[in-house]
Amino acid sequence: MKLLCFGDSNTYGWDPRSYLGGRYGEQVRWPALLGALPGVEVTERGENGRCIPHREYQLRGALAELTRGGKVDIITIMLGGNDLLTEPDFFAEDVAERMEDFLLYLRGSAGLAGVEYLLIAPPPMRRGQWVTEPRLLYESARLPELYAQLASDLKLRYLAAPSAEGALANDGVHLTETGHRLLFEAVKGLITA
Repeated sequence: MKLLCFGDSNTYGWDPRSYLGGRYGEQVRWPALLGALPGVEVTERGENGRCIPHREYQLRGALAELTRGGKVDIITIMLGGNDLLTEPDFFAEDVAERMEDFLLYLRGSAGLAGVEYLLIAPPPMRRGQWVTEPRLLYESARLPELYAQLASDLKLRYLAAPSAEGALANDGVHLTETGHRLLFEAVKGLITA
């Protein structure tokens, strides 16, 4: 099975303990852990700060990134947190609408014909160094329900990223080693079922 993981810093594996933008090792990052499973080949396409592609050049760039390695079976997409962080007027509905447009764009591409999608809602933010606005806490907590409805409407696989105690670092946004392990286990359960 060929899997491509497309997302932001939580897919890239950014280590929030690092002041220089360090990255968790392959023994920690959830996509790398999936790639260590027998019969699973993973391409990691996480990028720090990535928002949901929505401008034409972003959509074309994302499509090129998703197709440049050849045919894959499943694409996981976990995005939306940075949209809330960078768009001060955004509600969860705005993020879900942007995600819907992105998914419809991908599904309309001949280069991705036959690919399955796993939509992953980012873990709801917690109060921390990066999260001080009540709006971010509230809207990020609403996003999983909207993504679940979107996945149902589009007939996609869906997962809410685990939000257990200890899954997020003290910045309120980034996955800890525990968070990566929990997400790995959850995705593994869906793709190997």
